[in-house]
Amino acid sequence: MKILGIGNAIIDVICKVEDNFITQHNLKKSTMKLVDEAEFKRLSSTLKIEKTVSGGSVANSIVSLSQLGNKVGFIGKVSDDAFGNKYEEGLKKENVKYFYSKKKELIPTGTCLILITPDSERTMVTFLGTAGKINEEDIDTNAVKKCEILFLEGYLWDEGEPKKAFEKAIKNSKKVAMSLSDLFCVERHKPHFLELVKNKLDITFANEKEIMSLIDAQKFEEVINFAKGINKLIIITRGDKGAILINKNEIIEISAKKNLQIKDLTGAGDLFAGGFLHGIINNKSTKECLEIGTEMSSKVIQIIGARLN
Repeated sequence: MKILGIGNAIIDVICKVEDNFITQHNLKKSTMKLVDEAEFKRLSSTLKIEKTVSGGSVANSIVSLSQLGNKVGFIGKVSDDAFGNKYEEGLKKENVKYFYSKKKELIPTGTCLILITPDSERTMVTFLGTAGKINEEDIDTNAVKKCEILFLEGYLWDEGEPKKAFEKAIKNSKKVAMSLSDLFCVERHKPHFLELVKNKLDITFANEKEIMSLIDAQKFEEVINFAKGINKLIIITRGDKGAILINKNEIIEISAKKNLQIKDLTGAGDLFAGGFLHGIINNKSTKECLEIGTEMSSKVIQIIGARLN
C-alpha cells in the first residue's frame, strides 16, 4: 500500500447560505468551529441540504489518491449507525481499503456542516461525534508499517486518546506527512504542532495563515527562513498567489490557475495534498508534484463538495 491516511471520519452535510447566516450565528467565515450534538442539530434544522458525502480532510485526500490509481487505505472511527454505514460504503465505492471495524458506539458518527456563502468560501461547523474519540486500539500497526507514507490531519490531534493514537502511528511509520488543517487547530495546539513540524514530520502541508500563525511570523519571509532552518519539506498554499515548496535550500513556486469558475472552496487543500502526494509516490520532481496538486485543487473548487466524481 502506498499511502495510509488517519483522520476524522465525518459525513459532510453541504448547504448554501447567505452571509447573514454566518454573522447571525456568530461564526467566523472560512474557519471551522467545533460544536456539541445539540448545537449541530439546532443549526442544521433550518437549512436546506444540497448533498451529503463521506468526508473528513485526510479521507478526501486519500480518495483523490485512489482516483489517481494509487493503492491506499484509511483509518477513521465511526459508529455502527446509518451515517457510519454510509461512510464505509463511500470509501469502498472509491476503492479505499478501510482498516477499521465499526461497532455500536455511545456517540454517533461525526458530522460536518459545510456552509457555502455566495463568494464560494466555506465555513464549517463540526460535531466530531465518535471520530474524535480515536485511540491507540483503533490504529492497525501492520497497515501503518506496510505503507510508504502515513498521512495525518491536524483536525484529529487532541490531548489524551487521539494524541496517543497519533504517537503510535508515527512511531510505526516509515515516512510521515501531515496537514495543519485549519487556523483554529494551529492556534489551539500551537506548541504541539510546532514540535511535530520540527521533529516528527517529513512533509507538512499548510496554508499561509496557518504557517504564519504557527511560528508567529509577521512577514512571509520568516516562514521561508524557518522552513530552511528545519530541513524538512514544507508545502504552503497561498490562495490566488499559488503555492510554494521549501525543501532545505530549494524553493519552488507555482502560480494559481486563472479564470476558473469557482463554486466551492471545500476540499481545495485536501485535493492539493492528494495530488502532491501522488507525485511523490510516483517519483515525480517536486515541481511536478506542485503542478499535480494545483491541478487537482483547481478541479475541485469548480464543483460543489470535496470529491471529484
